[in-house]
Amino acid sequence: MRKALKVDSMKAGGHYSHAVIANGIVYVSGQGPVDPATGKMSDNFAEQIRQTIRNLQTILKAAGADLKDIVKVNAYLTDLTRFPEYNEVYKEFFPSEPPARTTIGCQLYGIQVEINCVAVLPD
Repeated sequence: MRKALKVDSMKAGGHYSHAVIANGIVYVSGQGPVDPATGKMSDNFAEQIRQTIRNLQTILKAAGADLKDIVKVNAYLTDLTRFPEYNEVYKEFFPSEPPARTTIGCQLYGIQVEINCVAVLPD
């Protein structure tokens, strides 16, 4: 079974689904730090991380899951020297039993962070 999910309150930045649910697993597309309610983005790195994770959370909620259901995170940072700051903000959302994670340095278009994840639907 495969189901593509688009969240009405969020605008997709291209031709993709916000998530795809397949066999009880939620694959969330890469999200950036734009606040879907305002269309605005903070210049502050820590706030960009927080908003990006909140965007993941919104999509997971629409799929029937939450942050605690994430098993794998891939994060893309424009500046890997800021990894310690990223890690501290990340701990705010995943204080215990954090998911598996990969962090990669890359060039992003106008944002400092992008994150995607894989979660399991709760029983």
